[in-house]
Amino acid sequence: MEWVLLGLVVLLLLWLVVIYNRLVSLRQVVAQAWADIEVQLKQRHDLIPNLVETVKGYAAHESGTLEAVIQARNGAIRAQGPEQASAAEGQLGAALSRLFALSEAYPDLKANTNFLSLQSELSGIENTIAAARRFFNNAVAEFNAAIQSIPAVFFAGSLGFHPRGFFELSEAERVATQAPPQVKF
Repeated sequence: MEWVLLGLVVLLLLWLVVIYNRLVSLRQVVAQAWADIEVQLKQRHDLIPNLVETVKGYAAHESGTLEAVIQARNGAIRAQGPEQASAAEGQLGAALSRLFALSEAYPDLKANTNFLSLQSELSGIENTIAAARRFFNNAVAEFNAAIQSIPAVFFAGSLGFHPRGFFELSEAERVATQAPPQVKF
């Protein structure tokens, strides 16, 4: 009888170790996914000063828009974690939209190869960020489901596993995605 009880205790401990190791592995996937997003965001942030300088040469009197982009970029650089970064990146995206709208008013800027190159590079980075965001959010969903499922829910919190936040659209981005696209000829 003692051997059976000892065997059950050993099996229970092994089962808990397997669950713990799975949670640690999922937490690492979330951390790695966030690090991937941070790399892409840094590339985006590094491009913005070049873009602002290019626009400044053509539209110097649009200093309010240029200053808003720089302030939004600085806020995005200081953001910590997915929740703050999501909000800051939303503000940066709105400021960049206003900056790109300037190119419509300045045909010389719109034809500038440096501006077009920077705009294209930024667009590519935006696509990479979107893919990284999807991967991150998937990793967070899997991690959160694992720590909230039985039996892990009974001990995950006490072992330091807490739900993570998603990298979500800002309120401005959410409103923009619900509006119908505007087509101009």
